[in-house]
Amino acid sequence: MKPVDDPRSGQANPVQKILLVEDEPTLAAALADNLEGEGYEVKIAPDGKTALERWAAWKPDLVVLDVMLPGLDGLQVCRQMRALGHTTPVLFLSARGAPEERVEGLKVGGDDYLAKPFHLPEFLLRVRNLLRRRAETPSAVYEFAGHRIDFRAWTAYLKDGRKEALGEREMAILRLLVERSGEVVSRDEILDRVWGQEVFPSSRTIDNFVMRLRRLFEPDPAHPVHFHTVWGVGYRFTPSPEPRPEASPTKEPT
Repeated sequence: MKPVDDPRSGQANPVQKILLVEDEPTLAAALADNLEGEGYEVKIAPDGKTALERWAAWKPDLVVLDVMLPGLDGLQVCRQMRALGHTTPVLFLSARGAPEERVEGLKVGGDDYLAKPFHLPEFLLRVRNLLRRRAETPSAVYEFAGHRIDFRAWTAYLKDGRKEALGEREMAILRLLVERSGEVVSRDEILDRVWGQEVFPSSRTIDNFVMRLRRLFEPDPAHPVHFHTVWGVGYRFTPSPEPRPEASPTKEPT
């Protein structure tokens, strides 16, 4: 696949780079072939030490990182690179797919987790989604309405000077809404992105998380100007407050 021309710049977009960290040579070669067939530039690292070196030197757009590696495992690799300030998206691959193991991968800074064996189309779709999200989110730090959110530290620095730690679900919902600013995000998409293949909670659970975000970021949580409910569908986030119609005094439902 050739680089796509960007009509705004008149220049071709650069080929996206993927670092594939996998110690099984057959699997590494097969994944690399398919990624290159999709138009990505790929480098393979067979162990954790090589992964650290190539990640730092090559600066990939995405790291596909096997958890079970000889010597330094994938979790340690990700933890070390996050500690150094690298925010490159990480897709973990692992033969162990229990919920607690997926959570551990997310805790050390992973962005997605795929259990082996997996279907190739799903793998390629997750790669595309992570690269798209990276392009749409310009920084690990996001600011709006006087608030500052550090997505890597799971911390919000509020307009009034308070510092608040955010939970895993709150941060994931907030990231999704920020990535899709101005768009309606359905409850089904929130469930898929935030809860994945785990047992789905009720839609009211999502509402409760959004209410928590409103209490933190809205000047008047009862009349939200950033986190809007779209009845029967989901939510829409707007970083700049939208004026409310003067003739409509009723509060926006949660």
